[in-house]
Amino acid sequence: MNKSKLSLALWLSAVLVTSAEAKATPFAIAIHGGAGTINKNEFPPEKQQAYKDTLQAAVNAGYQVLAQGGSSQQAVIDAVMVLENSPFFNAGVGAVYTHDEEHELDASIMLGHNRQAGAITGVKRIKNPILLANEVMQNSVHVMLSGQGAENFAIQQGYQLVDNSVFDTEHRYQALQRAKQKMLAKDQKQYQAKHLNLDSNYKMGTVGAVALDKHGNLAAATSTGGMTNKRFNRIGDAPIIGAGTFAENDSCAVSATGHGEYFIRYNVAADICARVKYQGLTIDNAANQVIHDVLLPVGGTGGVIVVDSQGNIAMPFNTAGMYRASKSSTGETQIKIFKDE
Repeated sequence: MNKSKLSLALWLSAVLVTSAEAKATPFAIAIHGGAGTINKNEFPPEKQQAYKDTLQAAVNAGYQVLAQGGSSQQAVIDAVMVLENSPFFNAGVGAVYTHDEEHELDASIMLGHNRQAGAITGVKRIKNPILLANEVMQNSVHVMLSGQGAENFAIQQGYQLVDNSVFDTEHRYQALQRAKQKMLAKDQKQYQAKHLNLDSNYKMGTVGAVALDKHGNLAAATSTGGMTNKRFNRIGDAPIIGAGTFAENDSCAVSATGHGEYFIRYNVAADICARVKYQGLTIDNAANQVIHDVLLPVGGTGGVIVVDSQGNIAMPFNTAGMYRASKSSTGETQIKIFKDE
């Protein structure tokens, strides 16, 4: 064999090996920016584009990590941070207001290969809550820290605390005032009843990411400002492992968004993965069963993003819309807001 033919043979061999490796090592990421009554009539084209541009930036940030051989852990952190830094979404800078006109932030992260997890709740001075949740997972003996204790831990780890006003936005403040007007009550029982009947958009709003890396490891991360006008240091599903966040390599990774009380009661994220693991369902079937057949009949509204060990992605929701995006090594990028897209 002459040199030119040998070179051609070696080149073809390298191409075949590279192609085989690509098929054998899929990677993927999906993100969400919350689900709810997203009225298309109130979303002019330029507003839709602004939201989609941020979703695009977030999914690209995570995908770039995966494409370069990075971990699913870093991919979900990078994606969530983009959303935390955007005023469009209920996390970080765009967080909703509590009844006392402050911001209380929650976040969690879980790794699929060893089921390690970290979560923080009710922090007020952490610029990117997902980073502190990751710090709890990696550098503490605990899974969840709350409030002042979580912030003291952050200081120990070298974090610079920020003023709570960093998270202020005018549109969230106006939403709080509207919520308060709707919930004027003479006693606590009336308050509770009116809170239950408040529009779903006041009760939900979360960001999250799930990813599969080239090493076959899954990860999930979720971050939120919680519920508009919340009181008594209320905690939703976002920081609760099994409810709003779950990941294990044997099944799938899930990040949820919705009316958190229902997602806690029905252990939504873990239930989806259990159906995949023990019933052999696809993530599409498992997630749709839980979102549409379990939650919706009892009044639970919201959605999930899911990825499995093969890089398959599911993003079902039972509301009018869910800010969502996905990108994988085996498929095209999807960026959507409404149900009919």
